[in-house]
Amino acid sequence: MRIIVAHNFYQQPGGEDQVFAAEADLLRRHGEEVHTFTLHNDAIEQMGRIQTFAATLWNRESYRSLRQLVRDTQAQVVHFHNTFPLISPAAYAAARDAGAAVVQTIHNFRLICPSALLLRNDKPCEECVGRTFALPGVIHACYRGSRMASATVATMTAVHRLLGTWHKAIDAYIALTPFARGKLIEGGLPADKIHVEPNFVDPDPGVGSGSGGYALFVGRLSNEKGVQVLLDAWKQLGNDIPLKIIGDGSLVPLVREAASRCPAIEWLGRKPLDEVYEWIGNAAFLISPSQCYESCPRVISEAFSKGTPVLATGHGAGADLVRPCETGLLFEPGNAASLAQRVRELAESHKRMRLAARAQFELRYTGARHYEKLMEIYQVALARRGASVESSAAACAALTEVGSG
Repeated sequence: MRIIVAHNFYQQPGGEDQVFAAEADLLRRHGEEVHTFTLHNDAIEQMGRIQTFAATLWNRESYRSLRQLVRDTQAQVVHFHNTFPLISPAAYAAARDAGAAVVQTIHNFRLICPSALLLRNDKPCEECVGRTFALPGVIHACYRGSRMASATVATMTAVHRLLGTWHKAIDAYIALTPFARGKLIEGGLPADKIHVEPNFVDPDPGVGSGSGGYALFVGRLSNEKGVQVLLDAWKQLGNDIPLKIIGDGSLVPLVREAASRCPAIEWLGRKPLDEVYEWIGNAAFLISPSQCYESCPRVISEAFSKGTPVLATGHGAGADLVRPCETGLLFEPGNAASLAQRVRELAESHKRMRLAARAQFELRYTGARHYEKLMEIYQVALARRGASVESSAAACAALTEVGSG
């Protein structure tokens, strides 16, 4: 199959970038003809506000470039990851106008929430879900603390909701968890087009020993990732259970200060992926304490691939991905005492969960399974695209007949 995988890189690297690269590589290794179409948000620094606003709504250059790429490669499917802001929804029209089916993976909640996180003041917020225009998100300056920037996002989603883009221009959506699918449907996206397929890990990094005796956090050091709750829990746990923290971000000073006070806490900074896998495999368990719902933290599937149980927040993706007392435990969102209690429990029981965690990886998160599921979704998108083309042709024929009569 001839496929274009499209992605708009953020200024700060993240999990979406990894999934984009890994998925393109997976498709190539299975013999598919894969081309990529990418833009990078560093380009925004050279653009004025009006130019950025216009490009976010409809980037004409993106439209022309992608349409030409589809024609040159004769791509059958264009699979989008992030389009915000520079690729823009214009790229959907470009793909369709050139004859390709359109697939969109939803990595966050931007289509129903200006911040993309369904989070405000470090607590889940759904005030904008289902609204045509996300006015609460603008009032509260939910995107980057700016009403202007929030209004740009809200306008983009509202304009394309009114134009029918989210219903008509995309042949298949991929939500990463059942929870995410449900929220997207509440937000107005078409239920019949939303498939569920989680992130994957490939190549298989192999089972770890779990012999390190420590808890592990891997991720961005920021408020929405629950770093403060994690550190507050260790204030209660003291030095009984070692905690290793891998990652970088705005809360590095907070983590450093906590590590200076508590000998059990060690900040390891940012690590390359192969080293991260080693740390995960040797950990007693991994902690995913996100304050936001998350869509599908890749680190959870990575933990399962190593046979490492996960202690996750009991809402959003965590509640979908972790089976309590089988592959890990859940704790009450935002509650440090609840997290501390579950840490104590998992420190005693993690060994018996390792086989189940690995089995969950083999069942749901391997590259082979993900490839098969992608091919199924692409075929559905192509069938829907074909029906759409036939419908459009029939409509044109009918109009021609009426006009000639």
